[in-house]
Amino acid sequence: QVQLVESGGGLVQAGGSLRLSCAASGTIFSILGMGWYRQAPGKERELVATITNSDITTYEDSVKGRFTISRDNAKNTVHLQMDNLKPEDTAVYYCNVRASTTHRQFRLRVGDNYWGQGTQVTVSS
Repeated sequence: QVQLVESGGGLVQAGGSLRLSCAASGTIFSILGMGWYRQAPGKERELVATITNSDITTYEDSVKGRFTISRDNAKNTVHLQMDNLKPEDTAVYYCNVRASTTHRQFRLRVGDNYWGQGTQVTVSS
């Protein structure tokens, strides 16, 4: 299976920056996609940003121009650079990885979704 370890959350003032990282390990044949989600208190989990294995990125509208997702394929790691943070960005951020963990999945180019444990990001006004 796949284990995800997140790091980089914390407390920052509005306008500040944080960089989240997520490292995937385990029996991985290939990583098909990586992304970040967030969940604020009382709200549903929402997509923040994704990146494919072809480096195609997507962003939630409210973070466009402020957040940048990137990946290091050699290290099976995904990063989220968050600049000009706002109080409404406060949430628990979760890493998501879609990975092939068997030879069959690899041949079919399919995979399962795996989630990190979450890291708290708090932006004070």
